[in-house]
Amino acid sequence: MQVLTKLTGRNAQKKTLENVGLGNRIDHKPNELSGGQRQRVAVARALINNPSIILADEPTGNLDTKTSIEIMGLIEDIHAKGNTIILVTHEEDIALHAHRIVRMRDGLIENDFANPNIQRVERHIEAV
Repeated sequence: MQVLTKLTGRNAQKKTLENVGLGNRIDHKPNELSGGQRQRVAVARALINNPSIILADEPTGNLDTKTSIEIMGLIEDIHAKGNTIILVTHEEDIALHAHRIVRMRDGLIENDFANPNIQRVERHIEAV
């Protein structure tokens, strides 16, 4: 029974890493991953138990612009599958990806509104 559980666990880990674009990096150590790949691992850890709500605290805080956009695309994909995402950020361009924006100042809600102009990550389809 432990072997089955262990196998099922490993399969779930592999599938989750594949879902975040890291299926080919499953046996790599953290120091062998880029900052963006490490952030994808953090997303995979959050997804492994199929939560209905995910809290993302500054998911793009230490990333370059290109990698931040990739992570936001991943978050959009997760949301499209039915997960609720609560995202905390200080970056206005990242906040604009949200359906609802709640701005806080000094621990109090300053604004709370539906975002009428939700930003989406542009997907480029490569020709084969």
